[in-house]
Amino acid sequence: MLYRLRQRTGDEGGFTLIELLVVILIIGILAAIAIPAFLSQKSKAVDAGAKTLASTAETAAESYATDHAGSYVGLSVAELKAYENSINTTNAKEAKLVKAEGTATEFLVEAEAPNGSTFGIKREATGELKRPCNAEAEKTHGGCVGGEWTS
Repeated sequence: MLYRLRQRTGDEGGFTLIELLVVILIIGILAAIAIPAFLSQKSKAVDAGAKTLASTAETAAESYATDHAGSYVGLSVAELKAYENSINTTNAKEAKLVKAEGTATEFLVEAEAPNGSTFGIKREATGELKRPCNAEAEKTHGGCVGGEWTS
């Protein structure tokens, strides 16, 4: 009797066609769920680079104001690049600073991601900071909701 049981278990080698089809179906369902989630991560990363650049430009603008008696008059992309050499102003394959302007008590810096999203930081005369972004940034799901982004 023991011989017969061993012989039966030895005859069952490999998987049936149904088992293989079920495994392939499960892998296909998991891939259909995961691939769209991974695709949106790239645009979020690109937008995060532009946000970081805008924050760096904000810090450089505050340094500029410290050296100019609290005034932002004369603030420009070139001036900010002189204060912070890591600010990208030319390479279109990365986030780059596209706008920097100021008055006596206010300034606006704006960074653009390679996908066309723009993220800015605007200092109001009251000292309040606004973070404007464009409609393209809302499409890429990079944290822009209603024309404002969060850090």
